[in-house]
Amino acid sequence: MFYGAMKLSIGGSLKLAFRPWVEGLENVPAEGPAILASNHLSFSDSFFLPAVLDRKITFIAKQEYFTSPGVKGKLTAAFFKGVGQLPVDRSGARGAGEAAIKSGIEVLERGELFGIYPEGTRSPDGRLYRGKPGGLARVALATGAPVIPVAMIDTEKIQPPGKVVPKLMRPGIRIGKPLDFSRYHGMDGDRFILRSVTDEVMYEIMKLSGQEYVDIYATAAKRQIAEEAKRKAEEEKAAKAAGLEKTDE
Repeated sequence: MFYGAMKLSIGGSLKLAFRPWVEGLENVPAEGPAILASNHLSFSDSFFLPAVLDRKITFIAKQEYFTSPGVKGKLTAAFFKGVGQLPVDRSGARGAGEAAIKSGIEVLERGELFGIYPEGTRSPDGRLYRGKPGGLARVALATGAPVIPVAMIDTEKIQPPGKVVPKLMRPGIRIGKPLDFSRYHGMDGDRFILRSVTDEVMYEIMKLSGQEYVDIYATAAKRQIAEEAKRKAEEEKAAKAAGLEKTDE
């Protein structure tokens, strides 16, 4: 009931203010379990996608959103629970992965929709990165639920890093046809099969989104970008210091 109220208030406001366009809604089943696997461009992805769906969709969220102290923390926790987010402890990489998989399986066994971002984190530059095989593929093969590829379009342009006030523009959502991986039933322990399933889903997302594909993980790309920014900052600092020394001479 709380989800319905939150969807009506927040979802309605989002649709009214941003008027997101959507293609392929008919590919989401009216009932029964399904996995919606999406690219991840913005924090708002987890709000725009539920806003255009008639059915409830459950995503995984880091546990910190649910355990922060104070009034703000309680309000944040209530908000995320209300919009269908499940807390997962990410303090240990392996434990976090197992918890996410278990949560996803439980959602699907209830005959509901489970939302997941195969890249594992938001894209640092708008490109599509390699999908992580541990979550999406294992949940799909363990449950037999169809995987529906989803492409979020332009959501990263609404509120870029450093911008406080969001830009009023129309983001888009393309929903592809369900992918059936029943041919791999019982093979969720084979890492090559997991990689194959994940790559097939990422290829479909790439076709829907039109993004440039980069065959590395987004987490590695973020490290590279941070290291490059640090290197440039150090070079600029050194050049500035050198300029000051010449001035002193």
